Amino acid sequence: MKQVRCAIYTRKSSDEGLEQGFNSLDAQREACAAYILSQASEGWTALPDLYDDGGISGGTLERPALQRLLADVAAGKVDVIVVYKVDRLSRSLFDFAKLVEAFEKAGTSFVSITQSFNTTSSMGRLTLNMLLSFAQFEREVTAERIRDKIAASKAKGMWMGGTPPLGYRPDGRSLAIIDEHAVFVRTIFERYLQLGTVRMLADALERERRYAPPRTTGTGRSIGGRPLSRGQLYLMLKCRTYIGEVQHRERIYPGLHPAVIDRDLWDAVQAKLADNVQGQRTKRQASASLLAGKLFDEAGEPLVATHTSRLGAQGGKVRYRYYVSRAAQHEAQQGWRIPAREIEGLVAERLAMMFDDPLDLAASAWLHVPPDRHILFTERCRQRAAELRQRDRTVITGLVEQVRVGEGRVVIRCSPASIAGMLGLELESGAPERIELSSDVRLTRSGNAMRLVHDSGAVPGAPPDQALIRLLVQARRWWTELREGKIDITALAAREQKTASYVTRVVRLAFLAPAVTQAILAGRQRSGVSIQTLTLGAPWPADWQAQVKQMLPT
Repeated sequence: MKQVRCAIYTRKSSDEGLEQGFNSLDAQREACAAYILSQASEGWTALPDLYDDGGISGGTLERPALQRLLADVAAGKVDVIVVYKVDRLSRSLFDFAKLVEAFEKAGTSFVSITQSFNTTSSMGRLTLNMLLSFAQFEREVTAERIRDKIAASKAKGMWMGGTPPLGYRPDGRSLAIIDEHAVFVRTIFERYLQLGTVRMLADALERERRYAPPRTTGTGRSIGGRPLSRGQLYLMLKCRTYIGEVQHRERIYPGLHPAVIDRDLWDAVQAKLADNVQGQRTKRQASASLLAGKLFDEAGEPLVATHTSRLGAQGGKVRYRYYVSRAAQHEAQQGWRIPAREIEGLVAERLAMMFDDPLDLAASAWLHVPPDRHILFTERCRQRAAELRQRDRTVITGLVEQVRVGEGRVVIRCSPASIAGMLGLELESGAPERIELSSDVRLTRSGNAMRLVHDSGAVPGAPPDQALIRLLVQARRWWTELREGKIDITALAAREQKTASYVTRVVRLAFLAPAVTQAILAGRQRSGVSIQTLTLGAPWPADWQAQVKQMLPT
């Protein structure tokens, strides 16, 4: 009899009760093992490996045990996956579809021991999808209830958990003042008014070796005892908890806890912060270059922001921005000359990709994310990613310490402390001073312009080619007329005062693959796909799949 290798997968959303000798994961595993034993006559045998995910939501696939299971499935080590209920495997219909696809590719099936359905029939698949839809609905409703409870509690001035601001300790559903820490907080507010800027305040505190007092969080983790970064100081100066208030998103409520800072000192600090921000905005409007002072070549030489103006298609002047080496300012053949829009777009997108994966970000930046703040952490990551893709100057300049451009590679250096400050989190002990993100790109010439091109062929940050888009529209219009049979190529060329060969080359654009057309409209075609290459270059294939392979980034 052929042996059927069975892997038991268990999961629990919260870590409550996991410290017990016999917990929910053990109960799930015993029930699944008993089911496998009942199928011993069919050759079913339980594998010794344990695939247990405790305290992890079913709304994500980034679970350690699940990833090990998927790796073993891909390696052909598992024939059947046994779960207690389908929602233990996933609570997301989209994620479950990806799991099923991976299982089918490896020839692996799965069994839910408490839910009977046959996925070989259309009715069985419908039943499975209905079960998953309700599981996803339950997860989303639970999240909404948690958010509503937090909002209602904060409206009553309650403290809803997490690491309290420096100067406080948890006191039930409120906060109590730690007197020696409160003195340090008041000193920071007073010194800021004396010095005038957060940068000067951070430098002064570090020179004087006045570090954040050591503290122990509710989970037993030690924090503090190190210099305060500018991001941490800015968050402290803006924290309304210090004046006895509770903030929930855009709403402010009176808190149950006492104030550390009196209202007059708070108002003076906020006025100073507002004045400084206004001054920065005025300066930044004069310079549109997001990476000014942060962009360097491999040798460490800075690239200077510059621009040139040319007449546009409508007759007005158009400004083109660049980052150039100092040598290239004087000798056009030496040094770097990088289009500003493209390098800024590449940096913004790479940073946004970092925030797209909150779990990977928390690991790489050594962020401490308490379980009760995971939903808020994920939402803040989504907001930061959206702001980066809109090229929000404050977010980009706050994250980027340095960008180095080399042959075939761009490296972005960020500070974990700045990332933590933007997300309202603390760092784990031993966190590195900086992390690096890289992107494989090369500088190449396209026509008269220089372009940054990914190894995939994509041009980061490139705007759609308006001239090519107009030609696509014209090709569709001409083909519509020709298809109706009321005019031929020769007559059409005469009417448009073009040659017949030109009209023929343009009409061919109406037969581009839909995916290629959509990419051109969005400016996402492969580098080098232009009017010249499509109308005057070598004939491109008629097969749509071949067109996609040739004209779109890999």
